[in-house]
Amino acid sequence: MGFFIHDLHNNITELHAQQFAEQSISNSFIVYRGQGLSKTDFDQLIKTKGGLLSFNNFFSTSMNRQVSSNFVRRTMESSDLVGILFVIRIDPSIPTTPFANVYKVSYYTGEKEILFSMHSIFRIGPMKQIEGNNHLWQVDLTLTSDNDQDLHALTEQMRKEIYPQEKGWDRLGMLLIKLGQFNKAQELYDFLLEQTTSDLEKASIYHHLGVVKEGQGEYANALVYHKQSIEIQQKIFSPTNTNLASSYNNIGSVYNNMGDYSNAFSFHQKALELKQKTLPLNHSDLATSYNNIGLVYNEMGDYSNALSYYQKALEIKQKTLPSNHPHLATSYNNIGSAYDQMGDYSPALSYYQKALEIKQKTLPANHSDLASAYSNIGSAYEKMGDYSNALSSFQKALEIFPKTLPSNHPDLATSYNNIGLWYDKMGDYSNALSYHQKALEIKQKTFPSNHSDLATSYNNIGLIYDNMGDYSNALSYHQKALEIKQKTLPANHPELAASYNNIGSAYDQMGDYSTALSYYQKALEIWQKTLPSNHPNLATSYNNIGLMYNEMGDYSNALSYYQEALEIKQKTLSSNHPSLATSYNNIGSVYDQMGDYSAALSYYQKALEIFQKILPSNHPNLAASYNNIGSVYENMDNYSNALSFYERAVSILQRSLPENHPNLLGTLKSIEIIKKKM
Repeated sequence: MGFFIHDLHNNITELHAQQFAEQSISNSFIVYRGQGLSKTDFDQLIKTKGGLLSFNNFFSTSMNRQVSSNFVRRTMESSDLVGILFVIRIDPSIPTTPFANVYKVSYYTGEKEILFSMHSIFRIGPMKQIEGNNHLWQVDLTLTSDNDQDLHALTEQMRKEIYPQEKGWDRLGMLLIKLGQFNKAQELYDFLLEQTTSDLEKASIYHHLGVVKEGQGEYANALVYHKQSIEIQQKIFSPTNTNLASSYNNIGSVYNNMGDYSNAFSFHQKALELKQKTLPLNHSDLATSYNNIGLVYNEMGDYSNALSYYQKALEIKQKTLPSNHPHLATSYNNIGSAYDQMGDYSPALSYYQKALEIKQKTLPANHSDLASAYSNIGSAYEKMGDYSNALSSFQKALEIFPKTLPSNHPDLATSYNNIGLWYDKMGDYSNALSYHQKALEIKQKTFPSNHSDLATSYNNIGLIYDNMGDYSNALSYHQKALEIKQKTLPANHPELAASYNNIGSAYDQMGDYSTALSYYQKALEIWQKTLPSNHPNLATSYNNIGLMYNEMGDYSNALSYYQEALEIKQKTLSSNHPSLATSYNNIGSVYDQMGDYSAALSYYQKALEIFQKILPSNHPNLAASYNNIGSVYENMDNYSNALSFYERAVSILQRSLPENHPNLLGTLKSIEIIKKKM
């Protein structure tokens, strides 16, 4: 086959020289190609408009538009394909990949076939629907010159990155890892390990097997391989050899994924110190170390230091890499994560989207890193209250992960977790619980029993049980989460505060307001020390303490804390965010308790207006609003309006909650009382 390909390329080159020698731009012409693309590939094409497109085989086109159009229409018989008519402008005067007119030797002479050699590269131009059909598109292409600046920059960068210092099988293995083909890479390195007797080669193979295992989510095995590699390297190399820094870095990365942040920090610092002694200030390996230390700070809850190190890494990358380099995407993603954790969701979303734009241009459509990007964007949308865009992003992630990752990979668990969070926000607690349990099952198979990601799942399942009215189970899961966090996190870590807050919520729902207030205050003390003054978690804390004072009859303190929560939310959230509605509800409740029914009704109606705009018609929060307004009308002796709102609430609660849920039983009781009063 290799001889045939080589011979065909040579023939096309010879014909090109004969047919197009001394041509000028005035001899430009257009050729056509009809082709069906999968919807995923078509979406990728749309997103790379203005970029470069390569066909990695011999590329057949026709000078007859009708021939290509007929072919496109045949591809539309499959609902899974989008028909594309490529309209390609050719300037024969520019140096480029050879092409030739082969109609004299073609089986179908009427096609007027122009055949391009392998790896022809085109610039993607305008795109438009044909005949208003969303499954039929025209895409304009222009054949690029070998001197195209973008192509030259991309080619040079790729040459640097495809491991030019490596040879043969080693180079192939590293490329497989870069492409995320971990299973194939493992097969190759296992084979190479059996063949070699060289300690130096064994050290390299163990190193790469460690990278493979980390990519597969098998962190314990990754650690074993990396340590085997280091043991050999320490016997062969001097203590300042940069190969050791690479191994220290990888071990730090594995420890970070295992939740052992102390060891992770130690190994990343070792790597950084060695690199600072031996490398220039703007070397890309220094950026890697800054980035990794930032990751550890992020996991330890020190988001300010995390952001600082991420920005150091980004500064180096922006000076040394092309603007669409995947490593820049990593930095944008990490900076987005730091802003996310700090509660600053708008810049978080912006950086996540920058990362996605690069990944869409540089990665295969089903690459797991694309799924992670969609997952992060979905999480930001969810926190901003944009649930429609959140679900869309989460579903894109979930479509990719099962195709590219083992069934027990942590990233798949993250995707299940995010969809569970979305169902929770939508009030579909049964589906939410199902997805969170799927996530937990993966994590229990993958992580040590005290890993922080397990705590996250326990926490999320606890929240669902809380929403379902099963407060005993909620408390049990929140306490499991707290036990892990107390063993693995610093005493002032924000995640500890989250657990204290959730345990407080369970006690709150069980009517133990004194214990609940104690836990809420523990949470507030940590968040006040570690978070910006306008962080949403502080608003949550003020709100919850207000709830307790309200339940304990201290309405003055309750109103004060509710208003502090509202002030933060008004500064940081969109005007239709559901969390604002929660604050309006709570303030309305205090005024209700204080007998100021007019003010109570006003705040309850503000909450209802938001919920009606953003939530499904059967969401439990709508039921709560109807119930609250019904209560005010009852207190104002307007029994007709009260009954109407109570009945709206019951209609929703009967569809979304178990028949013995306290909220449903309470509203039914209210209806019974109203009817007696009427």
